[in-house]
Parts: sequence; C-alpha cells; structure tokens
Amino acid sequence: MKSSIKPLIEFGPLAVFFYYFIKTGEIQSAILPLMIAAVIAIVASLILEKKVSPMLLFSTILILIFGSLTIYFNDPFFIKFKVTLVNLIFSIVLFIGVYFKKPFLKSLMGSSIKLTDYGWMGLSKRWAYFFLSLAICNEIVYRNFSDAVWVNFKLFGIMGLTFIFIFSQVFFIQKNSIEN
Repeated sequence: MKSSIKPLIEFGPLAVFFYYFIKTGEIQSAILPLMIAAVIAIVASLILEKKVSPMLLFSTILILIFGSLTIYFNDPFFIKFKVTLVNLIFSIVLFIGVYFKKPFLKSLMGSSIKLTDYGWMGLSKRWAYFFLSLAICNEIVYRNFSDAVWVNFKLFGIMGLTFIFIFSQVFFIQKNSIEN
C-alpha cells in the first residue's frame, strides 16, 4: 500500500472517534462514526491494495461487535472493554506460542528482522507481557477515571507506551539478530 495512505487507513477510524468524542463529549456519540470509518477503511484497503490486512479486519470486526453493543445498551463499557480484550487476546496468543516453542512473532515479523531462536522467544515473551500490561492499564483507567481520561489514554497513552516499548527493545533485537 502507498506509504502515505496506509497510516490514514489504519489510524483514520481512531481519529474519527477522537474527533467526535471531542465534539460531543460522549463516547456513545462517537461510536457510530467510528464504525462507519472502520468499514470505510476496509473498503479503501480493498480498493487501494486489493486486500485487507488481518489486523485491520480483526480490529474492524471487534469495533462493529463492541460498538453495536455500546449503542444497543447505551453503555460505553463495551467499547472500553474491547481494548482490554484485544490486548488479552494478543498476550494469550503470544504466551501460547512461547509455551509450545513456536514464537508467532516470527511468522509476523520474520521477513523484516532476522533473530536467533532465543531472540524470537524472548521478544515474544516481552510482547506478551507488554500486551498483558496494556490490558491491565486499560482496566485501571476506564474503571477509575472519566471518559475523557480514558479516551486520551486510548489515543495517546497506549500509543506512547507502545512507542516507548518498541524503542526499549532495540538493544535486545540488535543483540539477538542474525547477520545476513
């Protein structure tokens, strides 16, 4: 996909959600625009790339399910819990891979970085714990703070923590990389 369009497709629905939340101050009012933007992102991906990435598809399906529940019950719990659930799923999948000595990160990222087997297992464990930590943080934030704090955490906090985590792994990756 064109590099300038890909971030728009991937982060567009989140930006739409944030815009409507800021405009209305209500999570419920931002859900329908989020759902529409997520479907538009799928269509745009199909048109521009002739395929949809598994992550975009997975995310859109969960947005549609949990967004519908949020609208139907008029309760933002569902869309807030989606963040916890997604991070728990990623964490559990990675832990299962580590348990069976099949680092799933290798199949996802193996074409971009080359690591030793030890490196893939270590990186998988680190990502699994990171996703588990994000799930716990999300639970703490949405249960104890206002919707505005949660929305800002969702948009800026999780993204910021993810960038910090990625940068914190650079030395581990370098230490365990395989020279070509």
